[in-house]
Order: sequence, then C-alpha cells, then structure tokens
Amino acid sequence: MTTPPDEHPPAGHVHPTLDDPGIARVSEVVGGPVGDHAGRHPWWTPARVVLVLAALCFSLGMVQKSSCYEANWTNGDSRYTHMCYSDLPYLYTGRGFAELNWPYTSDPQVRDRYPAMEYPVVISYWAYGTAWVTHWISGSPDLRERYLMQPDELFGDAQVSQEVRRYVVVNALGLAALALLSAWLLTRVNPRRPWDAVFFAASPMLALTALVNWDMLAVALTAGALVAWRRGSPVATGILIGLGTATKLYPLFLLGGILVIALHRRRLSDLALFGKAAAGAMSAWVFANMLAYFTDLQSWQVFWQFNKDRAADLGSVWLMVQQATGHQWTADTINNVSWLFMAVWCLGVLVIGLRAPETPRLAQLGFLIVTGFLLVNKVYSPQYVLWLLPLAVLARPRLRDQVIWQATELFYFASVWWYLGHELDPAGGGEPGSYWVAVTLRMLGELYLAGMIVRDILRPQHDLVDRTVEWPESDDDLDTGDEAPPADDERELAAAR
Repeated sequence: MTTPPDEHPPAGHVHPTLDDPGIARVSEVVGGPVGDHAGRHPWWTPARVVLVLAALCFSLGMVQKSSCYEANWTNGDSRYTHMCYSDLPYLYTGRGFAELNWPYTSDPQVRDRYPAMEYPVVISYWAYGTAWVTHWISGSPDLRERYLMQPDELFGDAQVSQEVRRYVVVNALGLAALALLSAWLLTRVNPRRPWDAVFFAASPMLALTALVNWDMLAVALTAGALVAWRRGSPVATGILIGLGTATKLYPLFLLGGILVIALHRRRLSDLALFGKAAAGAMSAWVFANMLAYFTDLQSWQVFWQFNKDRAADLGSVWLMVQQATGHQWTADTINNVSWLFMAVWCLGVLVIGLRAPETPRLAQLGFLIVTGFLLVNKVYSPQYVLWLLPLAVLARPRLRDQVIWQATELFYFASVWWYLGHELDPAGGGEPGSYWVAVTLRMLGELYLAGMIVRDILRPQHDLVDRTVEWPESDDDLDTGDEAPPADDERELAAAR
C-alpha cells in the first residue's frame, strides 16, 4: 500500500503546546509554547516529524533485541533478562517454515512433523510469505537434508541458524513499514490534530513490543479503518475491520463502536450505514479465510480450537487468581465467565454511548470495548498493548494520561519476562507475588485510561478533541473527504480547560 504525497494540515490545526498543559510545561525546556507569530517549516510537516519519530522508535526497538539476535535466540536466560524475546525465530523452525511448508497443508507427513499455525489466517500468510523471501535471499537452499532431521534439531543447524536471523530481519523490515504506515494513518484521522500521533510514534511500548509477534499487521489495519471511518466510508471501514479480524480478533470490536454511534444518532439511515460496514467486514473476513479454509479445513480450525481449549495463561487475571488460591479454572468456565463479563461490559459501553450529550468518537468506544476484552482474556501477551495503543492516543491524547497508562504497561512488560526467567521467584519459594502486582497495575492503568475516556464521553467539555462529524449525514456525503469546519480558536479552548 502506497501513501500519497504529504500535505500541510488545515489552517488552524491544534498545536500540542497550546492544547495540553503537560506538553506546555515540557516545552519550557526549548522555549515554551508556540507563539502568535510562529511560522511553519516548509518541509517539516507534522506528518513527516511523526514518521521520523516512528522510524527512530522502531530502530531503538531493533537495537533492544540485538543481544538475542547475536545469540540467535539460543540463550534461554538472556532472552528474558534482556527482555528481547520474540516468537518469530522459534516459529520459523517450530511450524515448518524452515522447510517452506504451507501453513495449511493437508500433507500427513508435514502434519506429523509440525503442528498447524495457531494464528488467524492473515498472520499465517504473512509468516509463510516472509519465509519464502528468507529462502530466496538465502539462495533457495536444498531442503532434502532437513527432511531427515528431527524438527527440534533444526534450530541448531548452522545453515538454518543463519536463516533464522534473516527471517527475523525480513519480518522486522516489513513490520517497520507497517509501523510507519500506522503512524502516518493516525495523523490523518483528525487532520486538525496530527500531533496526537506522536504518542504512538514515540511510544516506548511500540519500540519494545513491535517485534515480539506479528500484531503490527492488525494495528495497521485498525489505523486504516479509523481513517476510512473519519472520511465517511463505511464500506471501506468494514473491509479493513474484516481484514483486521482475519489477522487478530480485536478489530471486530470496532463494529460495536459503530453500532453504538448509530444508535446514539437514532436514525434508520445510520443503522443502514452500520449494516454496510458490517457487510464489508464479513465479506473481507470470508475472502481472507477462503484460501486456508478450502486448503485444509482441519488446519484452519486449529486457531479456533486452540483458543477455545486454552487454559488460564500468561498475564491474565485468571492465572493470578489460580496461583493465589490454588484453584484451577477449567477452560469452559473461563470462557463462559469471560463472555458473560464481556456482555455486561458492552452493555455498559452502550449505555454510556446513549447517555452521551454528543456522539462519541469511534476511537473512544473502540478503546473501551477492547479494554473490556483484555481485562478478562485468558492471556495477556506483552505485545497486546499494541491493540490499545492507536485507540488510546486518539481517544485520550493527553501527555499525563498517556504517561500513566504506558508506565503501567512498561512495568508489566519488564515483569513478565523476569517472571518467565524466574527472576521474581521468592527466595523462600512459593508464588511470585510481585508478578501479581505487575498484572494488577497493568489492569488498573487500563481502567484509569478507560475512566478518563468515559468522563470525556459523558462530559464533552473535558475532551481535548473538538467534536467534528465522524458519521456521514447521508449517502451523498460518502467518500467526499470533506472536513468539518474548525471549532473555536485553540487558545480559547485551552483557556476554557
């Protein structure tokens, strides 16, 4: 996907030093908030600054993984103590990509050697595609000798070891491009506030987690859906949500936010536009799954069965309660209670959305719904913070609240690796209570940000983002790209707050 040439933001765009008291105080180090006669640099537009920051941030993340790269992810201790673990190298050999096996093959010999991918289809396609590129740049090695080796021996093979590194590099370059695309798209969601995307582009959580797995694929599709929604194209929004759902489940919850917005506006035409978004999402999801579904149904079902049967796992409240009480929850019990909680949580989001004096923004509702899902999910992998990041920076673009929330995520990120490396084990034995503190703080951080967003919805005067129209008035307004007229002068808004 290519991006059109960058453009200057509309006249009168919001400057963060005038809009956010926290940024205003920080700006004193470099001369204070922007003045009345400040001009614009002819080349350094906000979008370009955001892209540079995203590139630097992602590069720092690659450097942070360098110790594991040098050891080729064979040092079981340093990958946790240095917090540089990644799933990518292990899945290259553990899912048959070292032998360039199609992830949805029905070949019984392949299935005897390797389990099927436990990820949604778009991630599986990407993993296979980058494996193909890795084999190509490695000179298309002869695979016959590998067929004679046991799968657990491949990781130690010298030739495969070099391919593992190349595989990580190929994926890192692809994910870096997706991070840049995501940052650029976030500058386009609200053209009067392109600087809000800095909270994403310069986020320490982006640097630390972007290479843990392939979640950046879903992040880019989510950012694209938010832009399509802002531009008044429900079909394009739905298509991107559907592709995102075929990558990770959580983009599906954006449809819930769209439904709340439609119900808030209380017009049949709005419900019809929601139907277009839902139809687009379903069509895109079905299209993305067709190749895997018809290639090998049994392999396609692995993702769904794996998540259904999964027990309480890393970072979840379920695991914390199990360790604290000694009671083991069955997968069925966790599933039932989780979905019941989600139903109540979504009902609460609906009530909040309907009671709002003004139509809530999609990023706000999306953050609330995804947060509810993550609070009771059976696992909270460190990279799941990326699911919330683009929604969070648009829903509540304020330095203080972003620092508070991301600090709790950062603390959890460090703690989970030390927990896996047994660094948090008590000297006298027993369960690691400090790990429970990290899980609890992470959840409290999410609830804190959710609480601030709820306040913004119910009391719009606290919302930093001016309320421009996010929903087309009629079918004639679709795909025009027209922007709502700017609100009152930013200085007056800042003074009022």
